[in-house]
Amino acid sequence: YFLDESKKWLSAKDYRILARTNINDIKSEIRRPDALRMYQNFEHQLREDIALWRQAQKKDVEYKPTGFPLSVIKEGNPLEIEVKLMQLRWAFIDELHREHHFDLGMLVLYHLKLQILQRYFTFNKEEGLKKFQKLYEVNI
Repeated sequence: YFLDESKKWLSAKDYRILARTNINDIKSEIRRPDALRMYQNFEHQLREDIALWRQAQKKDVEYKPTGFPLSVIKEGNPLEIEVKLMQLRWAFIDELHREHHFDLGMLVLYHLKLQILQRYFTFNKEEGLKKFQKLYEVNI
């Protein structure tokens, strides 16, 4: 609904940028709003910190992420950790929102928040536990 309504009010070029905005896309485009560029840089750093921490765990070496407290990824079950990561993303987007009023950057940030909410509301504890147990049984 958000994209359908936005299409009525945006130029074709701006609508394409908004429609292609994806919370999981950290690749840069030639033309993108500063807000999207800043979010993608944040997301890239977040993923890099997580990857480096996981590599360090395998080697039994300490690694402290630069962009967030270690407790975010160290404490809790996988669902709780994922929720904390979504909260980090949300807080970062909130900070970026302060610099935008009603422009393309604000719409991009709002679209990113909608995607976070959509992901959050797809979590199902019972279904996740079944999948985990099935994967765990296969790997034993």
